[in-house]
Amino acid sequence: MRLGVVGTNWITDTLIQAAKDVDSVDIQAVCSRSNEKGSAFASKHNIPFVYTSMKEMCNSGEIDGVYIATPNAVHHEQTIECLEAGIPVLCEKPLTATYDLAEKMVQASRQNGVLLMEAMKSTLMPNFKRVQELLPSLGAIRQYSAHYGQYSSRYDKFKAGDIQNAFKPEMANGSLMDLGVYTLYPLVKLFGMPEEVKAISTNLHTGVDGQGMVLLSYGEMNAVITFSKITNSYLPSEIAGEEAALHISHIGSPDGVRRITKEGGSEDLTVEQSKAPMAYELEEFVRAYENGQIESSINTHELSLNVVALLQTIRQQIGIVYPLDKRR
Repeated sequence: MRLGVVGTNWITDTLIQAAKDVDSVDIQAVCSRSNEKGSAFASKHNIPFVYTSMKEMCNSGEIDGVYIATPNAVHHEQTIECLEAGIPVLCEKPLTATYDLAEKMVQASRQNGVLLMEAMKSTLMPNFKRVQELLPSLGAIRQYSAHYGQYSSRYDKFKAGDIQNAFKPEMANGSLMDLGVYTLYPLVKLFGMPEEVKAISTNLHTGVDGQGMVLLSYGEMNAVITFSKITNSYLPSEIAGEEAALHISHIGSPDGVRRITKEGGSEDLTVEQSKAPMAYELEEFVRAYENGQIESSINTHELSLNVVALLQTIRQQIGIVYPLDKRR
């Protein structure tokens, strides 16, 4: 699959490195608003083609699919443009910020018969699959807790008055969108949508959240998630049942699973991962493409829509409003 990439930030660097572990993917093109920046990025990664127009890249005949890693606020426009041009899209998480826009993206995929997949790597990695296999061994599941705290490399600049995109509401950013989504996506994948949601946050003067906490009720199971861009967190995530619990390291990129029984026994059940974390999402994207699917059978359209709906509910509770919320 010949892939074009949109966006020249660190996450695109990471995906291109991961593509080296996937024989069925070649990075063929980069699209950037600046020809100078795009050319420098292409030179860095030995990418053959550089474009400054999404339309030009989609119509070039040089690509079979696009990976979009631009700010959240423009995901919907760029995704729909590609889908309407017949180009499959692997869109960085979160898919977008509002349910209405997410629905339009999914509708564009379905109406044009073109693949759209959210680039959430965690649910496609071997140790997440291990978690799914082990759930029945926990007995009745009562609690889910997931934590993602990563002190932003841009936060010191923020405190000094230099506001980067990571802390701008017009980019549809903030702690929930950037990190909280990693804790929610596996929850919804494993257990569906909650019955009740209660959220609190620490909001910053620009109008985005710096950190937050959410309690979610599933009737006989409760969930708690925490996320922060202004502190680091070193806690594992946990799924606890009446018979045993699973400890999951790095919920956003699970690389370790341990089962602890109520009798105190502890067993490392980690699956060895031989590839870069993002390689697994690339493999799933190519698999769906080669099978003629318009959605992944794992990171489904329904899952993406549900997560966006949950993110929007949480934002409403914590008082975070984006200019994008006015778009229909």
